[in-house]
Amino acid sequence: MMKALRRAMAMRYRLEAAKARSDMRDWQVKRRERTRQLIELGGLVVKAELVDLTDDDRATLYGAFLDLANRLQGNDRDTALVLWKRRGKRAFDMEGEGLRKKERRQRS
Repeated sequence: MMKALRRAMAMRYRLEAAKARSDMRDWQVKRRERTRQLIELGGLVVKAELVDLTDDDRATLYGAFLDLANRLQGNDRDTALVLWKRRGKRAFDMEGEGLRKKERRQRS
């Protein structure tokens, strides 16, 4: 009887520990997703050369972002989004072509 009770208690502790790990993993997954998003957004800031162009002045960058947010709240939101999206896609495409050309040169 005593052995069965200890075995049941051990099983209960294992289940509670597994549940705690699972709960923690959900939280960790969300945190990692957010971290990845922030890193990617920071990469875009660097890729657009905003860090160099502003001498890494955080106040200037923040002010520029606030200006963008203000423009997106205005009447020309749709026009601005279309324009920025087109420019961004074109820049990504040009960058991709540049990388492909560089790879071809390295193979030769």
